[in-house]
Amino acid sequence: MSETPDLPKPSDGELEILHELWSRGPLTVREVHEALSKKQKMGYTTILKMMQIMYAKGLVIRDDSSRAHIYEAAIEEEVVQDKMVRKLLDRVFKGSAEQLILRALSVKRSTPEELDEIRKILDSLENDS
Repeated sequence: MSETPDLPKPSDGELEILHELWSRGPLTVREVHEALSKKQKMGYTTILKMMQIMYAKGLVIRDDSSRAHIYEAAIEEEVVQDKMVRKLLDRVFKGSAEQLILRALSVKRSTPEELDEIRKILDSLENDS
């Protein structure tokens, strides 16, 4: 995957909005507000301002051809995850993927399905070596 050094790091609130856009596709500010209001109290104008800032940062694109502007994520979820994990890996774990994985597995219990998937990935990595 190509590097995206100019990609701004989304704030926690921006990530919440991006998660809605990634999971549901293009949405109006009202639709994002309704979804996020179920989780935490946020004003409509707060969401609107955040999405305008995200547009200026290049995190979302906006279709303003209709009265209600429609926003969608400008970057793929995996690209954001890759960049944030790389940064976490470098800053907190001094580049050690082993320490990151061990800490992640010790902090939150994985389901049997997640552990099976992890085993498959490890097997695949071993076979590629």
